[in-house]
Amino acid sequence: MPEPLLRVRNLEAFHGDFQALFGVSLEIGEGEVVAIVGANGAGKSTLFRTIAGQLAARRDAVTFAGEAIGGLRAHEIARRGIALVPEGRRLFRSLSVEENLLMGGEARREGAWSLRRVFGLFPVLHERRRQPATELSGGQQQMVAIGRALMSNPKLLLCDEISLGLAPVVVRDIYARLPDIVAEGTSLAIVEQDIVQALAASRRVYCLQEGRVALAGESADVTREKIAAAYFGV
Repeated sequence: MPEPLLRVRNLEAFHGDFQALFGVSLEIGEGEVVAIVGANGAGKSTLFRTIAGQLAARRDAVTFAGEAIGGLRAHEIARRGIALVPEGRRLFRSLSVEENLLMGGEARREGAWSLRRVFGLFPVLHERRRQPATELSGGQQQMVAIGRALMSNPKLLLCDEISLGLAPVVVRDIYARLPDIVAEGTSLAIVEQDIVQALAASRRVYCLQEGRVALAGESADVTREKIAAAYFGV
C-alpha cells in the first residue's frame, strides 16, 4: 500500500488543562476525500486546528508527505502544503474579495491555483471581486474562504463545517465544485454535520465521539445505524 499523504497517530490535544483529543489516529491518501463527522464538541475542529498547527501536538503524532510535522507553527505547516478553511470562514472584514484571496497566496507555493483559476471555479467571486468580502452572502463568503485556502496551492485542504448555516441549494453548489479541486491534485478532509452529504462526497469516513475515533470505514459500507451508534456512543 502507498504511504498516506497524512498520517495521524495517537494524537492528543488540549485547550489549556482540558483534554479534547484522546489517541486519535487516521489517514488520508493522495487524491482522497475523507469525511470527519460527530456531534458538537466531539473534537472535529480541534483535530483540524491541531493538524494545521494552531494547537500543540507531539512531533511524531502528525506525519505529512513522510515528514513529522506535529507541533510546527501554522505558517510552517501551510508552506508544506496544508490549508485550513476554518469554521465561520474568518474573512478579513476590511479587505475586498480579491484581496482576501490574495492573502491566501502568502505561502508562495507553486501549483495550479491562481486568482484566475479560483475565479474560474467560483465565477460569482470574479463578478464581486471589488466588494468587501463580508458583505457577500454566506455561501459566497464560504467560496471566498475556500478560494483563499486554495491560493496557497495545498496538497491537503481541511474544510471545517463546510455547509454550516447555508441553504441546501448553496451547499449542493459548493459540493459540486469539490471534484474539480481533487482533480488538481488536492486531497480533501471535510468536517460535515450533514451525514448523508458527508458519506456521498467522501471515500472514507471517521466518526469522533468525545475526542476519540468511534468509527472508521469506507463511506459506501457505513450504515446510518452504525453512524448513529458511533455518534452518540450507544
